[in-house]
Amino acid sequence: MNEHLKMAVAALDDKKAMQITALDMRGISPIADYFIICHGNSEKQVQAIAHELKKVSQEAGLDIKRLEGYDVARWVLIDIGDVVVHIFHKDERLYYNLEKLWGDAAQVDLQEVLNEC
Repeated sequence: MNEHLKMAVAALDDKKAMQITALDMRGISPIADYFIICHGNSEKQVQAIAHELKKVSQEAGLDIKRLEGYDVARWVLIDIGDVVVHIFHKDERLYYNLEKLWGDAAQVDLQEVLNEC
């Protein structure tokens, strides 16, 4: 299992991110191996989730390639290389519906990921 994926899912889970979904993008998108999609119920929760992921990533020695949307906290994108994390405000997640947009991607079994952490 991808170590960056495990680290990111554990960090999101620790901050009570809602409806965490991981998509296996290998062979579908050249952008990343995995997309993780989740949401928070408020701007403060979205920022707390993003802050935790950034902190954990930096502690692991990962280079944050891109972090966008933190100040507005409606859709925060964090690129940690082979994993791109989308942290939505609950209202925005329904609107953008990335799971449907990337419907060809297989969903990763998150229980298996969390068990390996």
